[in-house]
Amino acid sequence: MKRIAIVEDEAAIRENYKEVLQQQGYSVQAYPNRPTAMQAFCTRLPDLAIIDIGLEDEIDGGFTLCQSLRALSSNLPIIFLTARDSDFDTVCGLRLGADDYLSKDVSFPHLIARLAALFRRSDLQDAAQSDDNLLERDALTIDANRMQVYWNNVPIELTVTEFWMVHALAKRPGHVKNRQELMQEAKIFVDDSTITSHVKRIRKKFVAQDEKFDCIDTVYGMGYRWDPQG
Repeated sequence: MKRIAIVEDEAAIRENYKEVLQQQGYSVQAYPNRPTAMQAFCTRLPDLAIIDIGLEDEIDGGFTLCQSLRALSSNLPIIFLTARDSDFDTVCGLRLGADDYLSKDVSFPHLIARLAALFRRSDLQDAAQSDDNLLERDALTIDANRMQVYWNNVPIELTVTEFWMVHALAKRPGHVKNRQELMQEAKIFVDDSTITSHVKRIRKKFVAQDEKFDCIDTVYGMGYRWDPQG
């Protein structure tokens, strides 16, 4: 089931869209503002995001959210659904990385058709990229299209940051990644101790699934590396 996120600060409108989309067979998560949406997206990205521009006290909160989402994923379909229909706002939204820009005056059938078109395009892109975005290292499988990691064919639930860190390490087994490189790969800017904490949580999640897991080596003074023989 496709997962759609709606970020809309007006409760009645938010719930109305949610109900209509659920009736169309989508799984829908709704958020009233940018911080709560971003917190959820850092744990798991939706398959498509519908965003208003003005979000509570943030006049351009939707624009900021769009930029943050694009930093996490270059191919996540994003639609602005807003009452702001000036050419200036439309151009801004599309330049920030949105795939579509719709007025709230749009009918529900029109909105549903645009969503279906975006999902068709996304599915075709995923199919074309599936071979390139599937990484297999013995018991480890990484599906970059779905941003999902498997160990012995069992999914490991990682946050978006943790996913990109594992991806960075596993795509070149045996090569040491320092903390700065891991930050760049995960598109985050934090101190070294936070990177250390992320690695600890990643190990813990793998060990919870396989107590013998030992594939992430700490190379003291340098960083970390994926060791398939671990």
